[in-house]
Amino acid sequence: MPSSGPDFDRERRVAVAAAEEAGGLLRRRFGAAHCLRTKDESGDVQVDLDLAAEKLVLSRIRRHFPDDRILSEEAGLLDAPGERTWLVDPLDGSNNVAIGLPAYAVGIGLCLGAAPVLGVVHEPVTGLTWHAVRGHGAHGSAGTLPGPAPGLPRPGPVVAWTQGYAVRRGDVTAVALRGALELHCRRVLQLWAPLLGWSLLARGTIDAFVGYRAEGVDLPTGALLAAEAGVELRTLSGAPFTPGFAGDDSGRSFVAARGETLAYLLREVGAVA
Repeated sequence: MPSSGPDFDRERRVAVAAAEEAGGLLRRRFGAAHCLRTKDESGDVQVDLDLAAEKLVLSRIRRHFPDDRILSEEAGLLDAPGERTWLVDPLDGSNNVAIGLPAYAVGIGLCLGAAPVLGVVHEPVTGLTWHAVRGHGAHGSAGTLPGPAPGLPRPGPVVAWTQGYAVRRGDVTAVALRGALELHCRRVLQLWAPLLGWSLLARGTIDAFVGYRAEGVDLPTGALLAAEAGVELRTLSGAPFTPGFAGDDSGRSFVAARGETLAYLLREVGAVA
């Protein structure tokens, strides 16, 4: 993909350093995490590491970009004038950490208005970091990410699934979508850490990602990473999908894939959505 537009190099370097510093803390303290509270009826939890990692990330962003707005998973909106908004998920996968499952990530994004321009995903367990700037491709430690192959894999695609915490267990659409995916895909991954799904998709180790009323704070970060790796983003009806963080969650349902896999999944989800 040819480079175009500003490269946000300073912002990228600050975000990568912040994500990796927070990831080091999470990795060191993983086995000693304590659940502080249950956030809502969905059972989503907050652990002490959420707050510790968030403190590190917010400190770095505020020090380097004091005039920018920040929307963070735990602290909420730290408002400021202007069109730049940082999105911070200091521990994506808190529920996994709370039960000792080592599947979690740190996500930091930057949006101009509603549009993501920078996305960083760090995986503390592996120590790997993936980053993308709009118009400049997606990259990891080995260089540019190739993205998934465009052909439809046999006997079917491996697909990640996410749904927002506001979606109730018996939600008719969510149940129908998951059922269609289970029936027509080789494997459906419910990671409870959406940024892991996006990083897997961006580097081509899974074939697609389907979301229903996804959470907004990490969606633009992960979606930009995948899009810059050549993944197409569509709504459940097949229209172009814009990954935003504002407003209600009704506009945050998507199918992300490439080529024949995208067409295949749109047919399957379109029949039930």
